[in-house]
Amino acid sequence: MNNKTFIFGHKKPDTDSITSSISLSYLKNQLGENTEPRALGNINKETKYALNYFKLDEPKYLNDVKLQLKDINYHKDFILNEKETIYDGYQYMLKEGLTGVPIVKADNDFVGLLTMKDLSRAFLDAKDNDIFTSYDNILKVLKGKEVCRFDDEIKGKLLVGAYDSNTFKEKISLDNNIILIVGDRQPIIEYAVSSGVRLIVISGNGKINDEYLDIAKNNKVNIIRSEYDSYHVSKLISLSSYLKTMVCSYNPTKFEDTDYVDTVLDVNNKLRHTNYPVVDKNNKCLGLLRITDLTDKTPKKVILVDHNEKLQSVDGIEEATVLEIIDHHNIGSVTTDIPINFRNMAVGSTCTIVYTLYKERKVEIPKEMAGMMLSGILSDTLILKSPTTTETDRQAVYDLAKIADVDYEKYGMDMLKAGTSLEGMSIEDVLYNDYKLYTINDKSFGVAQFFTMNFDDIKKDMDKYIAVLDEVAEGNNYSLVALYVTDIIKNGSYLLFNKKGQEILNQSYDKEVTEGEFIENCVSRKKNVIPLIMDSIAN
Repeated sequence: MNNKTFIFGHKKPDTDSITSSISLSYLKNQLGENTEPRALGNINKETKYALNYFKLDEPKYLNDVKLQLKDINYHKDFILNEKETIYDGYQYMLKEGLTGVPIVKADNDFVGLLTMKDLSRAFLDAKDNDIFTSYDNILKVLKGKEVCRFDDEIKGKLLVGAYDSNTFKEKISLDNNIILIVGDRQPIIEYAVSSGVRLIVISGNGKINDEYLDIAKNNKVNIIRSEYDSYHVSKLISLSSYLKTMVCSYNPTKFEDTDYVDTVLDVNNKLRHTNYPVVDKNNKCLGLLRITDLTDKTPKKVILVDHNEKLQSVDGIEEATVLEIIDHHNIGSVTTDIPINFRNMAVGSTCTIVYTLYKERKVEIPKEMAGMMLSGILSDTLILKSPTTTETDRQAVYDLAKIADVDYEKYGMDMLKAGTSLEGMSIEDVLYNDYKLYTINDKSFGVAQFFTMNFDDIKKDMDKYIAVLDEVAEGNNYSLVALYVTDIIKNGSYLLFNKKGQEILNQSYDKEVTEGEFIENCVSRKKNVIPLIMDSIAN
């Protein structure tokens, strides 16, 4: 079971989201926890600049935190090798209370599923007299003693020498495909060894004359002596066959350990089986899933940063265990089953809160972690020019810039410039570069923000941008999809929106807005945009 805790920000991650994940993970690990930063989307150019500057790798992508079979305490390593005996399989299932068990080859390659129904056939099918197993398996099942051994593997037709000796010789033809069970009936033993049968099992600890033993050796006849009588030998020896002889040719339904639990439940609702083998992507068997195992689960553990809205979080968040939330936004829709640590501060950046946690826990901040937190604060506060900026943010920037050994104004401007380039970006890339969804009164709306110092690059294709906004709104039944193109030098944003969303924006700004309109003193989505739109929708 994976005990690692994933730390991540929102979908369509911005710099604050990524850098707070990285710096918080480092802090947690220094405190003895096992965490890993993850990203819920592509890393933008601005964030890549920060990571490259401080020589840090991008966090791995996290697709979802839905329950998978690897999060379930199924019967791991409950498997049997195909060369173990049918008797072993029966005893194993009896001991473990199972009605099925996966069968594997060497290196745990999955072969098939053995069930109690299959075993019933072995016990009850009187017509099946084929034996295929090893000499050692027969010794083990019959509690036998080795007399002559020439073959490690035994394969043949089972025959019991029950006739009178003369009748047996007259009616029965023997060859090297015969496995004969006989007591100490020397004439039949002589006939068998002279005919070169594959194996003789002498029941009741019967004896064999030395002269017949010599013939057996010359003809390479395998011989085993058992204390059981002929009846019990005949019943038990069939159970000494390899398990692989019992595995049906059909390919049973199996699941990979990365399959989602809801997928398993959907399949089981149709099949209604009790047991399912679990394999990895290379068809290596990992164990057995009983449907009742699905109640014994260990959900993935997560810590959320820079968001607490369900729509903004990872898919399957409702199936995970949220341990902690670090955020600087309004309280959203994420709920938990247990009390958690929820650190929410009215500051300009999540990284400011993370920096506060470092100070509270008295953990030394290395240069690259200082650079991460500094980058997150500078990004979210627009180099301390955003109206969301607090004195706490400013002090954090001054302190972290010293540790990171940078001029925060120059570094911040270079970082923001790196993120505002439109080179190689499609309209969708611009829209989803920093895009967030919100819900109020059962209405959903999306607001994107893109920083650039050259709005003309977007203005020349404004009709195309509006068409995409219309398409996204219609396709997802959103009341509004707006794109705020922010110019931090002019301290404002150009507004683009879907046509049907205009009424909401008119109410938000208490005037009729137009496509491409410049809104002064509008640089913070959290402070200058979202409250106005929410008030408009709520009223």
